[in-house]
Amino acid sequence: MVELIKRAVYTGLGLAVLTKEKAEEVVKELTQQAKLSEQEGKDLFDTLLKQSERARIDLQTTLDETVTTVINRLKLATKSEVSALESEVASLRSKIEELTTRVEGGSAAGTSA
Repeated sequence: MVELIKRAVYTGLGLAVLTKEKAEEVVKELTQQAKLSEQEGKDLFDTLLKQSERARIDLQTTLDETVTTVINRLKLATKSEVSALESEVASLRSKIEELTTRVEGGSAAGTSA
C-alpha cells in the first residue's frame, strides 16, 4: 500500500518542484487517508524529500547540459571568451592611447623646431 502511495505521489506532484512544506502537507494528508502509522508517515516524508532533491539535481543537470548544447550549436560566446576579448580590447586601447600620445608629442615637438 505504501509503495502504491509513493508511486502516485511521485508521479502526481512533480518531484523537482516539491517543497518541504508541500511534502509535509501531502504526507500528513496521505497518512490520515491511508491510515499510515507515524513511522510510516515519517519514512514517506523522508523518502519524498530525498527523491525530490534527486529529481531537482537531475533536472538541473539536464538543463545545464541542454543549455550548453544550445550555446555550442548556436556558436555563442561563453562568459570566459567574452572576458578574454574584453581584456584584449582594453590592452589594445591602452597601446593605441600610448602610440597616439607619442605621435602627438612627436608632432608637437617637430612643429616647434
